[in-house]
Amino acid sequence: MLTPLTARLSFMMFLNYVIWGAWYVTLSTYLTATLKFSGTEAGAIFGTTALACMISPFFVGLIADRFFAAERVLATLHLFGAGLLYLVTRVSSFGAVYAAMLAYSLCFSPTLALTTSISLRQLKDTSREFPFIRVFASLGWIAAGAAIGMLRVETSSTPFLLAAGVSVVMSLYSLTLPSTPPDASGQPVTARTILGLDALVMLKEPSFRIFVVASILACIPLTFYFSFTNAYLNDLGIGNAAGKMALGQVSEVGVMLLMPIVFRTLRLKTILLLGLTAWSVRYFLLAAGDAGGGMWMFYLAILLHGVCFSFFFVTGQLYTDQEAPANLRGTAQGLLTFLTYGVGMFAGSILSGAAVDVFTTVSNGVAARNWRGFWMSSALGALAISLLIAIFFRSRRKVESRAEAVAAAD
Repeated sequence: MLTPLTARLSFMMFLNYVIWGAWYVTLSTYLTATLKFSGTEAGAIFGTTALACMISPFFVGLIADRFFAAERVLATLHLFGAGLLYLVTRVSSFGAVYAAMLAYSLCFSPTLALTTSISLRQLKDTSREFPFIRVFASLGWIAAGAAIGMLRVETSSTPFLLAAGVSVVMSLYSLTLPSTPPDASGQPVTARTILGLDALVMLKEPSFRIFVVASILACIPLTFYFSFTNAYLNDLGIGNAAGKMALGQVSEVGVMLLMPIVFRTLRLKTILLLGLTAWSVRYFLLAAGDAGGGMWMFYLAILLHGVCFSFFFVTGQLYTDQEAPANLRGTAQGLLTFLTYGVGMFAGSILSGAAVDVFTTVSNGVAARNWRGFWMSSALGALAISLLIAIFFRSRRKVESRAEAVAAAD
């Protein structure tokens, strides 16, 4: 049910993901088609988001958990981010673009954990209310992709300018969000807390440890998709690729609305396995499809995004919140962001860029890419991660609301 609180949190998610969706999908296309960077260079720049996720979330999680209200931290990060996005449009050398994107990513990547943390801190029934709010993140990504596709600016710097404008709006809106003061205010600060090591205590639980390992590994083939699907479709001459890719977020909306039913019906392990299996199927479809009679495979691969993302990554956020001590929820989300969007996606960015070059041959100055081999490598990787969860993840729990978890503990 839409309440004033859920409406405010939903709009927060919408704006945050409009910003991300505006530049993220088309970044590699802009770098390779317009700035003429190699696959390895594009992969390295794409990896700045992941690198930032390894540097900043623990520090921001510490600040939001101990010193400043989370909504004020969010406002500050987006204000600085707007200026840095504009800077990206004014430079063209590899070193300058890399530096600008790294600085921006250091501002933006913590907002992924902060928006989740703010939502989960404000809600009473997270397993039922959070999926509805998270739907608006998908709607924001859809709106951004549709706008970029219709404007036909996928190879230009315009997406960065659009994201900069929305960042200013998001900065101002963040100051109107419900107050989310630090949970651990007044507690002593040690080197352990500064480094975010308090949250590592969660890795003592065997199933959570396996989940974390699988999450890191899953982000490697995930990055193959986000880094180069848009470039792949443009290479095949498919029009409005960004708009077509936004259909993935349309499916995500539908799946997200069904997640409360999924959580009540299926165990955590089953949900995670279905999500990982969908990733493998998606990559096989991308490898097998073509711009003619096989176009339906591309559409199906894109539409699988709802199951791929919601069943594994959104479920993982709720599972992490469920496992975390109350005073470490912000830091726990930072830990998950660090390991997935950080370590996993950084490795994936480097490997995906290198893989593009491995599957590329140059003749008379013209690059020809073996996209089928590129996507098959992702499909096999996702399949291997599914087997890891199937064999070693032993938890028989379901994703529960906090109220249900407390009742079960009593």
